[in-house]
Amino acid sequence: MAKNNSKNNNGKMSLEEAGQKGGNKTARNHDQEFYEEIGQKGGKTTAKNHDQEFYEEIGQKGGKATSRNHDQEFYEEIGSKGGKERARQNDNNNNS
Repeated sequence: MAKNNSKNNNGKMSLEEAGQKGGNKTARNHDQEFYEEIGQKGGKTTAKNHDQEFYEEIGQKGGKATSRNHDQEFYEEIGSKGGKERARQNDNNNNS
């Protein structure tokens, strides 16, 4: 939660506090569909403005951060989940 820095800002709300307040109000006024829509718009805009190299770079950064924060058990668990989901998808495709 944002700290109250009123004394340092002449009684004004800090940018962090204002952002938190605005974010909370937006969350109260909008549903999941709203967030999905703006997420898709943002994704499309990002795809228009960036090339494959950009995605490779952020993927590598994310992978490094994930490996720092998780152990082998984490990878085993997500690998198992992924394998089960792939098998389920293959079963569904074969039964169509």
